[in-house]
Amino acid sequence: MSKTALNWGERTYIMGILNVTPDSFSGDGLARHGDVVGAALQQARAFVAAGADILDIGGESTRPGSSPVTPAKEIARVIPVIEAIRAELDVWISIDTYRAVVAKAAIHAGAAMINDIWGFRLDRQIAKVAAESGAYVVLMHNRSEPKEFAGRGILGGRYVGSDYDELIADSEHELMLSVKIALAAGVQK
Repeated sequence: MSKTALNWGERTYIMGILNVTPDSFSGDGLARHGDVVGAALQQARAFVAAGADILDIGGESTRPGSSPVTPAKEIARVIPVIEAIRAELDVWISIDTYRAVVAKAAIHAGAAMINDIWGFRLDRQIAKVAAESGAYVVLMHNRSEPKEFAGRGILGGRYVGSDYDELIADSEHELMLSVKIALAAGVQK
């Protein structure tokens, strides 16, 4: 955790994204490098020098059509990077995962925020991890149904329900489902 407090609502915070995957959605997967930890640390330094307050570290690509990796592989990708950044930089670290076991390992290694693309709807135990650790949370809006992903084993292969009657109202309603899961698990507002 950074020594600098996050005072939500007082200013905008900048998040740098570190994808330690070989097949990132944005084409910047750092796992293509021989020294993944070194490449991630170099990018982390650059992000912090450019003003990033938070570094979001992900070990599984969610690009359309990507295949999920095992929790063990995701942990093996992110933990060495989190530990290296924590040892060198005073910056908030976020773990980009939807798995409770990965979030728990990342928090133990030094992450203080959980960024879940499923908004706690796929692995509901992740909400308990957030509550028990006191981690900040980012609950993303995702109209795909978790059961659809679970049955097909393809991340982002087919995004459903992208037609909205009322974009803002529909998104708010759907995000409130994630908020309810978080609050029921004990996550503080």
